[in-house]
Amino acid sequence: MPELSTILAFAAVSVGMVLTPGPNMIYLVSRSVAQGRRAGLVSLAGVILGFVVWMLLAAFGVTAMLLVTPYAYDALRIAGALYLGWLAWEALRPGGASPFATQGLRPDGPKKLFLIGLVTNLLNPKIALLYLALLPQFIDPERGAVLTQTLALGGTQILVASIGDAMFVFAAGAIAGFLARRPFWALAQRWLMGCVFGALAVRMALDARR
Repeated sequence: MPELSTILAFAAVSVGMVLTPGPNMIYLVSRSVAQGRRAGLVSLAGVILGFVVWMLLAAFGVTAMLLVTPYAYDALRIAGALYLGWLAWEALRPGGASPFATQGLRPDGPKKLFLIGLVTNLLNPKIALLYLALLPQFIDPERGAVLTQTLALGGTQILVASIGDAMFVFAAGAIAGFLARRPFWALAQRWLMGCVFGALAVRMALDARR
C-alpha cells in the first residue's frame, strides 16, 4: 500500500484536476443547467464508470507500456499541452463561452445521459494524462505490489472526483444564474479559466521527463 502522505499528495493532485475545467465538467454542468440535477447525477454515474475503466487500464499495464515505449511519454505530454492550449484559446477568444453558460440542450433519457457521461470521460485527455503520466510518479515498487498501489491511488482519485463533480452538479444552476446576472464576473471567470489553461499548457510543454 502507498504511504498515507503519498495518498494525500495524490488526493491533492486529484482536487486540482477536478477544479480545472475540462470535458467532464463542461458536460456535467451544461447538462445539469439544461435538464436539472437528476440528469446531472445520471451523467455523473457514467463519468464515474469511466474513471473505473481508466484505473483498471492503468493497473493492468497500459501505464507501464506507455512509459517504456520510446517517445510515448513526450508524445502524450505534447498532446496534452496542445489540448490545454486549445481550451485556453476557447475561453479567451472573443465570444468564448464559459462552461456555466446556460444552453438550450434537448432533454436526453437516462440511458443516453449515462452513456455520454461514460464516453466523455473515456475520451477525456485530461484523465488520460492523470492516469498514464501522473499516477505512475506516485507509485513506489518498494512499497509493495504495483497493482495494489494503483488501485488504492485510483480509488482515491475516483472518490475525490465523484465528490467534486457532484458539488458542481448541485451548484451548476446557482452559479449559472449568478454569472448570468453579473456579466463582469462571467467575463472574469472566463479569463481566469483561460489563464489557468494557458499556464498549465506552457508548464506541460516545457516539463521534460525526469
